[in-house]
Order: sequence, then C-alpha cells, then structure tokens
Amino acid sequence: MQTDEIPTKAGIVTPGAMLKKVAPKYPGLARAAHIQGTVILHATITKEGKIANLVVVSSPHKILSKSALKAVQQWTYRPYLLNGEPIAVDTTITIVFAEDKKGSPNSASPQ
Repeated sequence: MQTDEIPTKAGIVTPGAMLKKVAPKYPGLARAAHIQGTVILHATITKEGKIANLVVVSSPHKILSKSALKAVQQWTYRPYLLNGEPIAVDTTITIVFAEDKKGSPNSASPQ
C-alpha cells in the first residue's frame, strides 16, 4: 500500500490532487463597496478530474459568487481512485474575499 492510500470498507482510496487552480479575482465593484465574506460552493470532481455540478451553497453577495464560480469551473484534479479505478467525489470549496487590516482589499483566497 502506498502512503497516500486510505483503506475503507469499500476498498483502497487514493486521494486526488489539484492539477490546475485558478484564483478568483476580487471584483472591482465589490472592492469599491467594501463587500467581503466567504463563498461556499459544492461540486463534484468527476472521474476525469473536472469540476461538475458546481453550485453556490452560501455567499454574502452575488458579485462574489460569480467570481468564485468563474474561477473554480477552471480547476482540474488528478482523479480520486477506488481500488485503482477513477471515481467521482463530492467536495465543498470555501473562497474567502477579504480586505486587509489597513482597509485595502486583498485578492480572494481559495481554501
């Protein structure tokens, strides 16, 4: 067994890995209006490592949701494996849009 493999009742799971991560942009209108907060998304990582079924679970403002969705739709992964075969997995993604301590907006940071 490899060190990244996880034994489960269903078999051996090998975690996927992010291959491409596009950072969300902090929208200019949101910066100007000091709109900040956390956008929570739900998605499926497909057997091919693509993002599918991407939906907003919660968001402080539609403009932040739009930016988060646009970025996350471009993410790709090495697929998760179950007993050596690719599987689709559900995931929750948290994107934080925040201003720094001086009041200047920072760019969004995915977590």
